[in-house]
Amino acid sequence: MKQPKISPIVSSRLQRRAFLAMTGAMLGTVASGSLWSPAAHAYDVTLSPTNPRLGDTISVMISGAAATGTPPVVSVNGTDYPSFPVSGNRYRALVPTSPLDSPGRLTLNVSAAGSSRSLAVNLGGRSFSTQRIWLPEGSSDLGTDHEFDRVAEFKRIVTPERRWQGPLVRPSQGYVSTVFGVRRYYNGVFAEDYYHRGVDYAAATGAPVVSPAAGTIRLVGRVADGFEIHGNTIGIDHGQGVLSIMIHLSRIDVAEGDVVNAGQVIGGVGSTGASTGPHLHWGLYVHGVAVDPVPWRFEGVE
Repeated sequence: MKQPKISPIVSSRLQRRAFLAMTGAMLGTVASGSLWSPAAHAYDVTLSPTNPRLGDTISVMISGAAATGTPPVVSVNGTDYPSFPVSGNRYRALVPTSPLDSPGRLTLNVSAAGSSRSLAVNLGGRSFSTQRIWLPEGSSDLGTDHEFDRVAEFKRIVTPERRWQGPLVRPSQGYVSTVFGVRRYYNGVFAEDYYHRGVDYAAATGAPVVSPAAGTIRLVGRVADGFEIHGNTIGIDHGQGVLSIMIHLSRIDVAEGDVVNAGQVIGGVGSTGASTGPHLHWGLYVHGVAVDPVPWRFEGVE
């Protein structure tokens, strides 16, 4: 059978289309991780708060990225933070910041739906007060390997189910004696890597301590077991890398594995461990970093 002739104009159009399809596919492959790739616009990213400060938790909401079935990942300064489904076609990742971070431009890289994009946010500075603490001789030797290992293991916990809802509950009705982020000199020497990793509530010994949110008890440590610094301790897993630790307790009313509700009494205020008087120290950790609990209590992190 004789093949039909194709005019030079039609032939050139076909060749041009084939060339564009081929080069387009090549460009799409090369640029799949760049901002100008079409795939990079297949999802939206929203940051909250829009003007974070040192100690804030940055909520990264990713919409429209579930087509591949692989949860997005947010990376900051070489550290990856997982995301978890929220509702519909949305995922959320939580990025912690601390007083040890440098204020200024913070770049977040979001990998989702086979592509990645970068977003920059200005991390505002904060003024943290300074205390001068004088420790008696031998105090710097407190702490046991068992205590340090258990607490470090607890801070690495990340479970997929979210247990907190809305603003967190105040864990003690005592007055705030030390706020988050305070820097310290110990015996005249500035502690470079130290900041007060929580909020202290001064109250009478035995005053109730409640869980700030629903969760599972993952850590119970006692002075008798070698918790020389933390004293009697409770660690609560609120899910998705959000953890509460309560230390210096006079008593513990729960056991590891217990499921607790927001506002449930879990122990009593005390002065066990390295403490100068009865108070509750509440530390809130996000992916192992102690963050400011105040925004979680008043605005909540959604």
